[in-house]
Amino acid sequence: MTLVTLPFAAGSLQDISADLGFARFDGPDDGVPPADTVIWVPPYGFGLDFTRILPQLPRLQVIQTQSAGVDHIIEFVDPSITLCNARGVHDAATSELGVALMLASLRQIPRFVRAQDRGEWDQEQTLPSLADRHVLIVGYGSIGQALERRLDGFECEVTRVARTARDNTHGFDELPELVPDADVIVLLTPLNPESENLADAVFLARMKDGALLVNLGRGGLVDTDALVAEASTGRIHAALDVTAPEPLPTGHPLWSVPNVLITPHVAGGTTAMKPRMKALLAEQLQRFVQDEDLLNVVPR
Repeated sequence: MTLVTLPFAAGSLQDISADLGFARFDGPDDGVPPADTVIWVPPYGFGLDFTRILPQLPRLQVIQTQSAGVDHIIEFVDPSITLCNARGVHDAATSELGVALMLASLRQIPRFVRAQDRGEWDQEQTLPSLADRHVLIVGYGSIGQALERRLDGFECEVTRVARTARDNTHGFDELPELVPDADVIVLLTPLNPESENLADAVFLARMKDGALLVNLGRGGLVDTDALVAEASTGRIHAALDVTAPEPLPTGHPLWSVPNVLITPHVAGGTTAMKPRMKALLAEQLQRFVQDEDLLNVVPR
């Protein structure tokens, strides 16, 4: 029997095949999945010690992450193990938060919330609108596509950027020319050696006055020290769901930059996640028992 270890109850997944057995491991600090686990879905998050856990799973063949990014695990996974990501699971939730962060930052919602806490009527008649803005999506994968669909009704111009150019999509090599024209720049690219510190001091200096940087990818896409320096001048703004370091420590200077809005890496964690994750997992298990190619295999 093939043992599948999950961080949640198997539920209807148990009906897929009599050849599958299920165990549950939700990530206690001192625990590990059963040693005979063949397919493992790690708990959602980034706190597991994979260097401790993976050597104790000698029968492991497949890891199915619940995250679209795999930079937190890929270096620890032997190439003999198939690593699959959760591409598609977080598209709706992440793109929703992307729009929310744009609107909240442009329309200065945090400022008004603080004024409400003080009981002050802090009226401002002229604020930036998302309408008529130029939005640059850097990392035009499935989440980028979902974000563009949600922006469609906001009457803004969207420019797409991917690692390599293709129809109607620019390549990373064109960023120096694209960044100065953008009012909003959204980072969605995976974190890898090519993209680490993509938004460095030079990148940030190219942004136009008043532009907004939104990071929904990984904290390491942005040079944090450079962002603190640039945003502290008031010249640009930022809205971040991810930071480097993460969690952002108490007292870190990024917390106190007035032009920066921070959410604590919550883009994917909504009610939409679990049913979409289970639907992907059901498809993966069907493919596994039928000896078909799995979805979302991470190339290595």
